[in-house]
Amino acid sequence: MNSESAPDRTGLAYVIAVLGAFLIVAGLVWAMRHYSQLPPLGEDRAKVRAKALAELREDEADKLQNPSWVDPTKGLVRLPIAVAMKMVERDWGQNPAAARSNLVERVEKANVVPPKAPEKPSPFE
Repeated sequence: MNSESAPDRTGLAYVIAVLGAFLIVAGLVWAMRHYSQLPPLGEDRAKVRAKALAELREDEADKLQNPSWVDPTKGLVRLPIAVAMKMVERDWGQNPAAARSNLVERVEKANVVPPKAPEKPSPFE
């Protein structure tokens, strides 16, 4: 009787050990998910994005509707679109050649290329 019941007990012990190992791993997985779970995305995100969009649109509307300095040292001013269009119509309607030269001059003034840096003397000279 002892010879037949020993293999049954050994097999039962292996089944219990494997089942116990699976339960321990499942418990560890549950604990890791529970303690490392991040708060759900989107709770505050929608409010933050809506606020950023409102600020962006307000800034854009301000820039489109109000004149302001772009670069005071170069004398560059941002004008509202309606005012700029009236100036363009007036200037190009009266004297297109002068308006073109004025436009080219303003573009060159706004996009001045800095002078080339002086070359360092070679230490071998």
